[in-house]
Amino acid sequence: MTTLSIIKADTGGFVGHSAVHPEMLAVAEEALREAVSDGLILDGHADSCGDDISLIMTHEHGADSERIHGFAWQLFQRTTGIAQRLGLYGAGQDLLSDAFSGNLRGMGPGYAELEFTERPSEPVICFLADKTEPGAWNLPLYKMFADPFSSAGLVIDAKMHAGFSFEVYDLYEEKRIVFDTPAQSYDLLMYIGAPARYVVHSVSSISTGVLAAATSTQRLSLIAGKYVGKDDPVMIVRAQSGLPAVGEVLEPFAFPYTVAGCMRGSHHAPIMPVSRAQAHPARFDGPPRVVALGFQIKNGKLIGPRDLFDDPSFDRARAQANEVMDYLRRQGPFEPHRLALEDLEYTTMHALEQRLADRWEAMPGVAAPAAH
Repeated sequence: MTTLSIIKADTGGFVGHSAVHPEMLAVAEEALREAVSDGLILDGHADSCGDDISLIMTHEHGADSERIHGFAWQLFQRTTGIAQRLGLYGAGQDLLSDAFSGNLRGMGPGYAELEFTERPSEPVICFLADKTEPGAWNLPLYKMFADPFSSAGLVIDAKMHAGFSFEVYDLYEEKRIVFDTPAQSYDLLMYIGAPARYVVHSVSSISTGVLAAATSTQRLSLIAGKYVGKDDPVMIVRAQSGLPAVGEVLEPFAFPYTVAGCMRGSHHAPIMPVSRAQAHPARFDGPPRVVALGFQIKNGKLIGPRDLFDDPSFDRARAQANEVMDYLRRQGPFEPHRLALEDLEYTTMHALEQRLADRWEAMPGVAAPAAH
């Protein structure tokens, strides 16, 4: 079995929250080469989207491996040291603990992992996002694996016709549930249409049982108890041969749908599909960005990446994202540009409520509640 892992962290932004310093990325690339030489991993590639470093690795240790997660943790400690030396912003902000404890669950860095038996041809797309939350993948995953208007294979391909199972996490209650589509599509949509709480964690084929997609579901604010930066999720999607074709996997991003994130993680904004060269949010910490890195995997080796959004067919989505950004920005601190109050729990709102609690009084003609 081959395991494909994407492990990411923001260990310091250059400049502000906009990008990763080249020295940090160079250290990550060198560490991955050494890990290949040492036999820890089969292959590795370091990349970035915005201010997050992503380690894309193939190995045979399975998901949640202490060796793989420990390697990533130590590497992120090294890049944090570089960020501190260079005075970069938010050095080590995603590292929420002082000591590694077996795997990265609850420690800050995000990760998505897929275990699979390689097919004769194994095309995989690694999606990296910046300035948004884990639920940002809900809409495109539904369109890839459950919407025949987006993925024609759901109608045409006999292997896809039986549908797909969606594993959904409730991030607040720490529970999971599985919905089969198309039979339970409406039930699924009721939950994943609330992406701040309910997040698609994985997707698998009903007819073959093949695991087709996996996402990172870590929410930093729920771990740290305060706002420490947006989660900037990653996602792995396998393609072809009974799964959506590469073009069907990419098609949902031709529409710049709205996500939570942007400035201070407290606003709604359109997500913009971009090439790696344009994956550096600047305007109002946005618009949120997504890159798509395509690989062929053969005997555990990563052949690629292909920069799949470096394509003029996504120009209209980018232009529309800028128009939507203009529209939302003009609404300033008002909803729906600003997130709803319940989603601002870990910003200044909670402290403000405590400070002003004694100034609230009953409206005229309404009896004040009895004192206890």
